[in-house]
Amino acid sequence: MSSDTIRVGLIGAGYIATWHADALKATPGVTLTAVCDVSTGAAQGLAEACGAQAFGSVEDLVAAGVCDAVHILTPPHLHHGLALRCLAGGLHVLVEKPVAESAGQTREIEAAAQAAGKRFHAGHNFLGMPSYLRLKEKIASGELGRISGAEINWCFPLAPLRSGPFGLWLLREPKNLLLELGPHLMGFAVDLFGPPEITRVEFSKPVALPGNDLRPQGWRILARAGAVDLVFTLSLVETMDDRSVTVRGSTARARLDYASDTLILDRENASDLVVNPLRRQLDHSWQHLREGLRNARVQALSLNTKSPYGLSFRGMNSGVYAPLRNGQEADPRFSGSRAVTVMQALDDALALAPQDALSVAAPAVQTRQPKPTAMVIGGTGFIGRALTRRLVAEGRDVRVLSRGRSGPFPDLPDSVETLGVSLYDGDALRRAMQGIDVVFNLAKSMDKTWDGALKNDVGVAVGIAEAAQAAGVRRLIYTGTIASYDMSDPARSITETTGFPDDMRDRNLYARSKAECERQLTEMHRKGDLPLVIARPGIVVGAGGPLQHWGIGRWHGAGAVRIWGRGTNILPFVLIDDVADGLVRMIEPDAALGQSFNLIGEPMLSARDYFDAIHQTLGAKLRVSSGNLHAFYASDAVKYLLKTRVLRRSGEVRPSLADWKSRAHFSPFVNAHPKALLGWQPESDRAAFIDKAITRANLFGY
Repeated sequence: MSSDTIRVGLIGAGYIATWHADALKATPGVTLTAVCDVSTGAAQGLAEACGAQAFGSVEDLVAAGVCDAVHILTPPHLHHGLALRCLAGGLHVLVEKPVAESAGQTREIEAAAQAAGKRFHAGHNFLGMPSYLRLKEKIASGELGRISGAEINWCFPLAPLRSGPFGLWLLREPKNLLLELGPHLMGFAVDLFGPPEITRVEFSKPVALPGNDLRPQGWRILARAGAVDLVFTLSLVETMDDRSVTVRGSTARARLDYASDTLILDRENASDLVVNPLRRQLDHSWQHLREGLRNARVQALSLNTKSPYGLSFRGMNSGVYAPLRNGQEADPRFSGSRAVTVMQALDDALALAPQDALSVAAPAVQTRQPKPTAMVIGGTGFIGRALTRRLVAEGRDVRVLSRGRSGPFPDLPDSVETLGVSLYDGDALRRAMQGIDVVFNLAKSMDKTWDGALKNDVGVAVGIAEAAQAAGVRRLIYTGTIASYDMSDPARSITETTGFPDDMRDRNLYARSKAECERQLTEMHRKGDLPLVIARPGIVVGAGGPLQHWGIGRWHGAGAVRIWGRGTNILPFVLIDDVADGLVRMIEPDAALGQSFNLIGEPMLSARDYFDAIHQTLGAKLRVSSGNLHAFYASDAVKYLLKTRVLRRSGEVRPSLADWKSRAHFSPFVNAHPKALLGWQPESDRAAFIDKAITRANLFGY
C-alpha cells in the first residue's frame, strides 16, 4: 500500500470503540473517517466527537468508499460474518479479540483476506505494550538464560458473573469466558514460545447464573511449547489484580505486569552470602522505583492520556499500520496467521476441558404465554432483576424491556417476557405498553456531557412518560436517586419535602440529570394526567450487588477502598429485597400518586462499620482509608483546568465542594414517609441486615 493516509472506520460504537478511536488519533498516517453501529445515536455521538461520518449499516459504510480499513468491535458472534463482508468489499480488517468463535472461522477469515489481497489483523492489544517489547528483547538477548517455564495470568474480577448484566455474549455459554479472555493469555504464549500443546484443563469456583446455569470462575490450563512448560490461570472472582506474565530462565526471572506496563527482573548476583541478599533486594527496589517514576512521568506529561491500557492500543496500531503504509510484511504479533494459531490453542483447551462444566442449563419449559400487566424498563439490572422476581411472586406477569431479546429469567418463562425495544422509539414503546397496568422506569444513562444527559437520560425519561400516557398506563413509577440531594450538612435531616438545589450546574452529571428528569416528569403530572410516583433508593446492598460499590467510596481493585470522608457517619444503606418491596407497594395506593419516596433502610452502619462487618463475617480485611473531601475537590479542580485549558475539551463539569461532601452522605435521612403511606417496613435488626447484606450476598464470588 502507498504511504498515503490510511482511512479507518469503526464498526461498533460501544465502550471499546472509544479506546480504538483515541489510539487511532495518535497513530501517524491514519485518520478515523467513519463510525458504524446499528444504534445510529451511538454511531453519531462517537462520529461527531471524532470528526467522522456515521453509518447505520455495514453495507452503507462499504458503499460510501470512505475507508481503507475497518476495526470490527461488535459482539464476537458477529465478527466472522462482518469480517468476510468487509474483506469482500475491499477493506483491510482488524478484528477485536476473540476474532471469531472458533479456529475454523478464523481460518475462513484469513483465507478470505488472502483471496482479496487484503490484511486480516487480530486485536491482541496487550502485545503492543512498551514493557512487553522490552520483555521480548531481554528473552532474545539471552539475559534471562535458557527459558524453562512461564506462568501467564488473568486474575481480575468479572462482576457480571455475579451481578449481571447476564445477557452479555461472554455469559451465554461457559466456553465464551475462555474465548473472551483467553486470547490475551494465548497471544503472549504463541508470540514468545510458539504454538502450545495443551495437556490439561481444570475448573474451579463455579457460580450460578439465574436459572441455576453454572459458570466456572477459575480456569487452569497446563501446556508446553517446545521445552517451555506453560501454566495459564484465569481467576474471575473478587481477587487482587494479577494480570501478568512470569518467565523463568536459568539466569533470571522476569515478571511483566501488563495491566500496569511494568517489567521487573529477579536475578542472581556474585556477591558473598552476607551482601548477596541485600544487593538482590536493592536491585528489586531500584527497578520498582524506575518503573514507577517512568509511568508517573508518562502520565504527567500526557495529562493522563497515555494510560497503560491506552498505550497498548497505540502499540497495536503502530504494529498494524506502519507495515501496511510502508508495504512491508504484517507484524506477526497481529497477523491473521497468528490469530489462527491462538484460536486453535483455545479450541484445543476447550476440547480437553471437563465437558459437563461446559454445558448450558436447559431453560425451564414454557407451559403458557405470559400475559403481562407490569413492565420493567431496566429489568436486567440489579434492582430490576429483584423487582421483576418480586412482581412474579406477587402473581403478576412482567414484560421486561431490554436491548436484547433474552434476559436473566430463564426459570420464569411462564411469567416473564423480554422485548428488545429502543427507548428512543416512542411508537414502539407505546405498542409495548398496550395492556400494561404499571410501568417501572429504572433506566439510567451515564453521560459525559450535559447535552448527552439531556438526550439520553432526560429525553428518554420524558419519551417513556409520553408513551405511558398514550397507552393509558395506570401508574408510572420512576426511579430517581438520593444523589440529587445536597447531603453535605450533618445538621440537616432529609425527608421527601427536602428540595433539590435550585441551581444544579455545579453538581455531578448523574445527580443533575436525574433531578432534571424528576422536574420534567413532575411538571407533566401537574399539568396533565401523568400518573407518576417517584422512588429514590439509597445505597442498595444484598445478593446480586457488587462488592465494589461506588456509593461507599473510590475503589482501587477488590482489596482497597478510599471512603468518601472519614467514614464514621451512618450511611443510607437499604437491602435490595426491601427496595423491591417498596416499589411494589407504590402500585396501588391512590395517595401515592404525585408523591416521592426515599427508600432508605433503618440507620445502622457507617462505611467503617460495613467494612468491619465484612472482616468479621467473611474473614476478609480490606485496606480502608479515609478520603479527604477537600483534597478530592482540589484535585478535581486541577483536572478540570487541564482538561479545559490544555486539552481544550468542551462540556466538562466541575462539581462543587458540596457535591463532593454529598458523596459522604453526611445528612441523615428520615424514612417515615414510605412507612406511613405505603406500610413499608425495611429490615430493622442489625444482625439480620448484616446477614443479608454481607454474609449471604456472595460479595467475593465464592
